[in-house]
Amino acid sequence: MYAAIRFYWAEPHSIDEVVRRVQEDFLPLVRDMSGFVSYFVLLPSEREDQIIAVSVFEDQQSAEESNRMALEWVVQNLSELLRPAPEFAGGQVVVYGASK
Repeated sequence: MYAAIRFYWAEPHSIDEVVRRVQEDFLPLVRDMSGFVSYFVLLPSEREDQIIAVSVFEDQQSAEESNRMALEWVVQNLSELLRPAPEFAGGQVVVYGASK
């Protein structure tokens, strides 16, 4: 499995709207991608202007494609709410646990 991690910055007052749009509009798109395993968004308590999105896929190619799709979707749907140029990180998932 591979994870694609994206770091975005937003004004704190716009984060609820970003989360709403991601949940309603982006999540269904990423969920339908080939190799999809999971997706989640984090709001770090110590960084009130940051949003972290994590996509997990069965293979590296799908994870990297999710970054491309996410960037395109953000430009089209959230450019007025997020600061440009998110940071990306990713890599092979070496430990994974889920509820039984």
